[in-house]
Amino acid sequence: MRLGVLDVGSNTTHLLVVDAHRGAHPMPMHKEKTSLRLAERITREGELSGAGVEELVEAIEGAKGSAARLGCEEMLAFGTSAVRQAHNAGDVLRTVAVRTGVELNVLSGHDEARLTFLAARRWFGWSAGKLLVLDIGGGSLEIAMGIDEDPELALSYPLGAGTVTHTRFTGDPPSRSELVDTAAWLEQELSGLAEQVGALGTPDRVVATSKTFRSLARLTGAAPSAAGPRVRRVLTDTGLRQLLAFISRMTAADLAELEGVSPSRAHQLVGGALVADATMRALSCAEVEICPWALREGVILRRLDHTNGEDPVEPLTRAWRGVEILS
Repeated sequence: MRLGVLDVGSNTTHLLVVDAHRGAHPMPMHKEKTSLRLAERITREGELSGAGVEELVEAIEGAKGSAARLGCEEMLAFGTSAVRQAHNAGDVLRTVAVRTGVELNVLSGHDEARLTFLAARRWFGWSAGKLLVLDIGGGSLEIAMGIDEDPELALSYPLGAGTVTHTRFTGDPPSRSELVDTAAWLEQELSGLAEQVGALGTPDRVVATSKTFRSLARLTGAAPSAAGPRVRRVLTDTGLRQLLAFISRMTAADLAELEGVSPSRAHQLVGGALVADATMRALSCAEVEICPWALREGVILRRLDHTNGEDPVEPLTRAWRGVEILS
């Protein structure tokens, strides 16, 4: 079946189209994304702004048209932290449904962590043992750990690269005092993490997903994307701290010139690096291995797991076990 997955994230909307069937490796045949920065469209009252809603509707209409032109039998559309945390989320979802005909399902942070963990488990396989998976998005940080496909622990913190940048920094680059204060604040926010993870024992492998981790790994010497997804890529704590000392003095415009950094995300790189550093410190991780699969692949895999010969336009709410839907 040809399946479209539309991920409405805090930074971008990303449409991934794959040809796949149950038990097979999902083969990407098309990708497209639109930069929205929804996390930065949240007003002081905690609502997604009118301009943000209009841009979201336009992006979803575009993705819907692309999915139709490419012959998708189904398009699964889901939103993450930026929509989840907006106080007017219900109104936003109704507006999207009325104007585009697309039901935008909103994942809880817990389920975002679970589905990302599923993708990492399938990528590395059972031989990887107990996995600890870290994911930094634009609006939130997800952490999951376990030995099965469904993690024993799934956590979400509102500590995304965009959120930290938007709420903690006033300058470009941020001031020294802002960097120090933010690092101390992140340490406090994650103060109970080691105990929760430690209660499950020691992981056999620590894995990181997301564009933030991929960019940081590339900037510390990991292979470029052109080398293919199967090349082993890692990010070390030493490399990250050396990089952070360097990039924290650069403007967003200068960061955008670095290889491996998306211009639309350059302004969030320092914030994301601080979150990565704080998380690795909290968990005493000397190294994380980069996983090319993340939330979108987890969504696809979960959907394919539940086909069982059913109608391919089966609603997402039936296809996923235990996913929170806001309405």
